[in-house]
Amino acid sequence: VQLQASGGGLVQPGGSLRLSCAASGYYAIGWFRQAPGMGRKGVSCISSRDGITYYADSVKGRFTISRDNAKNTVYLQMDSLNPEDTAVYYCATAVMSKTLKYGTSCSMGDYWGQGTLVTVSS
Repeated sequence: VQLQASGGGLVQPGGSLRLSCAASGYYAIGWFRQAPGMGRKGVSCISSRDGITYYADSVKGRFTISRDNAKNTVYLQMDSLNPEDTAVYYCATAVMSKTLKYGTSCSMGDYWGQGTLVTVSS
């Protein structure tokens, strides 16, 4: 499995960025981020074919995940960015589950690519 994230950069607070992940094969794909001095956390995931999505509470309403299977690409549209979104963003295969009690959850799978740095600063 090959995964390649791109699209990071420097953006001012309130701005937008779109990350892209070129992913070979049909897997659930997730975006995970690691801020300086912090552990890696899940941001958003999307299932392989039926469009089930997951968002961390911190990005709900601001980030949108989508995929174009014809292009083998998963996108993360990030709007209303704030300094707390500063991190290295990784795309990875994801393990998703859904329960009535807890809703949809997502964790990192076995494959991930090099990250792309997102810096939100004025």
